[in-house]
Amino acid sequence: MRRLLAATATPLLALSGCSGPDLPAGYREVEVPAARLATAGARESGRELYRRHCAICHGERADGRGVRRNLSTRPRDFSDPSWRARVSPREVYWVIREGRRGTAMAAWKVLEEDQAWDLVAYLLTVSEQGP
Repeated sequence: MRRLLAATATPLLALSGCSGPDLPAGYREVEVPAARLATAGARESGRELYRRHCAICHGERADGRGVRRNLSTRPRDFSDPSWRARVSPREVYWVIREGRRGTAMAAWKVLEEDQAWDLVAYLLTVSEQGP
């Protein structure tokens, strides 16, 4: 019974937006729109945003192999299930909004909040469903 509870609790915590200690204080309290993340519409919108804004670096297949090659660090491979297993929706949202210091990942503040969440919805499903 304990194993069953542990097996179901981990995915539920990830979907609820639990976040690691590395998030800045303001992002630890951001409300995760779980219902929105679960919709096909949000994932499709996120897919289109990804193609328009992210694929040049992260690749058409979201595998970190985009056409832009002069980056200081290799872009994230969103198709890797181990990446998906260790991130929360809040963390992905934070990186989209603020970028990642020490890497080539820039902040995408030009995206509206709903667009950023749609992109999160898409990215969190790439390793399960493919690009």
